[in-house]
Amino acid sequence: MFLGIDVGGTHTDAVVMDGRRVVCSCKVPTDHHDLLSSVRQAMRTLLETVEPAAVTRINLSTTLSTNAIVEGRTEEVGVVVAGGPGIDPEHVRVGRFYQSVPGSIDHRGVEIAGIDADSLDAVAGRYCREGVRVYAAVGKFSTRNPAHEQAIGGKLMECGDFVSMGHRLSGQLNFPRRVATAYYNSAVWRVYNAFADAIENAAREMGLAAPIHVLKADGGTMPLAVSREVPVESILSGPAASVMGIVALCDIREDCVILDVGGTTTDIAVFASGAPVIERDGIDVGSYATLVRALRTHSIGVGGDSRLHVQAGAVRVGPERMGPSMALGGTQPTLIDALNYMGKAHVGEVEASRRGIRDLAALWDMFPERLASEAVTTAVRRIAEAVTELVDTINARPVYTIMELLQGRRVDPVRAYVMGGPAEVLRPLLADALGRRVDVPEQYAVANAIGAALTRTTAELELFADTEKGVLFIPTLDVRREVGTRYDIEAAKRDAGQALLEHLASLGVDDDEAAVEVVEATSFNMVDDYGTAGRNIRVKCQVRPGILGA
Repeated sequence: MFLGIDVGGTHTDAVVMDGRRVVCSCKVPTDHHDLLSSVRQAMRTLLETVEPAAVTRINLSTTLSTNAIVEGRTEEVGVVVAGGPGIDPEHVRVGRFYQSVPGSIDHRGVEIAGIDADSLDAVAGRYCREGVRVYAAVGKFSTRNPAHEQAIGGKLMECGDFVSMGHRLSGQLNFPRRVATAYYNSAVWRVYNAFADAIENAAREMGLAAPIHVLKADGGTMPLAVSREVPVESILSGPAASVMGIVALCDIREDCVILDVGGTTTDIAVFASGAPVIERDGIDVGSYATLVRALRTHSIGVGGDSRLHVQAGAVRVGPERMGPSMALGGTQPTLIDALNYMGKAHVGEVEASRRGIRDLAALWDMFPERLASEAVTTAVRRIAEAVTELVDTINARPVYTIMELLQGRRVDPVRAYVMGGPAEVLRPLLADALGRRVDVPEQYAVANAIGAALTRTTAELELFADTEKGVLFIPTLDVRREVGTRYDIEAAKRDAGQALLEHLASLGVDDDEAAVEVVEATSFNMVDDYGTAGRNIRVKCQVRPGILGA
């Protein structure tokens, strides 16, 4: 049996799955000041029905890293970069402690100038004296040769607890994105690992011996031990759980929209030809672009607990959440209260909702019926507008899904799937606003936890080979070895696939889960004054996001 937990903005949802059958489920309030208590409560509730020994896997989706960044609870990071010619490192500055040091490696991994030891010693010493204890080391072409990053990281760790080296986070070439990714990875490292410790201890105390996995933004999972080194990958794991929940519950074959209406936000995703659209280059975190590969999602501040207020005579919904709806003990009317007032929902104490709507309307000399109606209309309209905006944005560029590049094709959603607590109530309203068929799957209230429970492990790597130099390099695994002049692209594909399989096996990933495929493979002849000097080969392989047992 698989246990899935999704820590949302308002509720923490949890399920135990036996195949595709929900054995038990629960929904508990999320305590943002103590996420662990919410997870523990969810676990305890499920284990009233299921024996701990019956659980063979635990998958967790957490808002921790995202919240830490949004709320400014990250740690100061000492960033040291080696850019070399062609780019001003100041253009990719991030954080308060940021310094470039002389030294460069070219696009083929050849060292042009070594790291200036005196400059590195000076910056490392200054960071240490300032009390900085987590670091990021990034070189411009470290994915071709990590020597400079390793030298920088080694020096910084003489007075540090953790260092993120850019080449270990992605094999993709993009210096600015790699700097931001390494920065954020270290910024959330300590708070994330404290949470991981607590989760692991709580599970073991409850008798749960199953391996723990954490959801990633790309719609897959990673073992908890791996997530400790790359916590940045857990950003936006919540929307990913929603998408995978729809994959698990529905047989999607066409273009469609996914809406997860929670208490605080509505998360929106798009499917093209039955597959989720991805952010291929990486997501933006704050004002910085990263290399964190993710499903393409968009969140807006409209949810069941969004506060109602009146501004310039118009009724507004959110984006603030000031607590639960009045129907559930809150002090200010929310969207749920408006739905209760209109008779479209019957959540909690309906009379408390009616009282709250009447009192707010009286403050603005409005009829309560009008206030409630405008609130619901405004919320639904904002969701519909956000859907249109996301689809238009996706269609403005080449469309990538987890399956393929849809060259020259526009996404045209023919229906929407809605999940989350208010899904059934909002179905007819959203159908009118979107002008599309709207379906609500079974178990819609905990669909995101189902997605979390059933999501399989994903991984990817890139292999680079230069037969003129006689070297093969896999950046994210720190693999580097010699190859002969006859090494070709077919050999590279085999080696890349085998390396990924071995990596997954070392993580405890089952062979049935490790469906490795090559997604990109290129080979270019290199020419000198005497003709072909060798080949430059690049192979990328991956395990796609998907559902366990599918």
